[in-house]
Amino acid sequence: MNADVLITTAFLHPGDEVDRSLRAAGLTTRHEPQLDRLDDADRQHALAATRAIIAGTRPLTAADIGAAADLQIIVRTGVGYDSVDVAAASERGIPVCVTAGANRQAVAEHVFTLMLAAARRVPDSIRNLDAGTWQQPTGRELRGATLGILGLGSIGKAVALIAAGFGMTVIAYDPYFDAAFAEQQGIRRVTLDELLIDADFVSLHLFLDDSTRGLIGAEKLAMMKNDAILINTARGGIVDEVALVDAVREGVIGGAALDVFAVEPLPKDSPLLRTPGIVATTHVAGATREARSESGRMAAANVIGVLTGADAPQHVVNPGHAVVPA
Repeated sequence: MNADVLITTAFLHPGDEVDRSLRAAGLTTRHEPQLDRLDDADRQHALAATRAIIAGTRPLTAADIGAAADLQIIVRTGVGYDSVDVAAASERGIPVCVTAGANRQAVAEHVFTLMLAAARRVPDSIRNLDAGTWQQPTGRELRGATLGILGLGSIGKAVALIAAGFGMTVIAYDPYFDAAFAEQQGIRRVTLDELLIDADFVSLHLFLDDSTRGLIGAEKLAMMKNDAILINTARGGIVDEVALVDAVREGVIGGAALDVFAVEPLPKDSPLLRTPGIVATTHVAGATREARSESGRMAAANVIGVLTGADAPQHVVNPGHAVVPA
């Protein structure tokens, strides 16, 4: 069945609030959460006559975009858009949008879920109990520790506010540093290298692009304290995962807590799952009921606004776009 709106976001379903709002606006919908796994013929059929795509984390390629001849807008339900071939969309004049701010609090809270799990060695205690042993590993407190926030954007700021409640000292690096916010919250501005050298915990909040891909490699990891913990809820490609595993195994850093990976789903044989000192979750930092509901609502409103001609696209990430005429 061809449809006006193709939905590939896995947490959105036929008949849910988003689906109902789109249909109430007179739009037809089709759900294909594993679009990338369809064969070529089925994928092209799903994309035929599609005027909007509400996309999840699975890849949306240049071929996909090219097969959707009537496409007018792509909305990623989240803030990361590296899964979308933005260049291909830009060539067609198609705006690529995100649901900015929808999962800010959810991700910020998950940073501390991971931070506390790593600091208090929660996975070790769980494994001990599963093995029938009663060991009590020594953890560490957050109070008085220095948190380095790499990327003081919307989510980084939310992390900083929570860190204050734990009594942490916050330092931050961002090429587009918000000096007013930092001054108000008592955050010290540092260079990237200073952050890595000084921080007890380093939390990544950067977009993945050519400037950040592989940014945290062996050289940068070697700058960190030997008991420092790296937390990544941004994008897996920012970290050289081979170098990270080596750094944790060799005691170059104290550990890592990861929610995102270069390849997702994470392969079962990944050393990231077998290395003591590395905590891993399944890209769920933004996966709360509240965040997903807001993200879905924002995506639907954006699509409805563009397809009905009532509004311009919101939160566009590709500059110089031009909406394709209906």
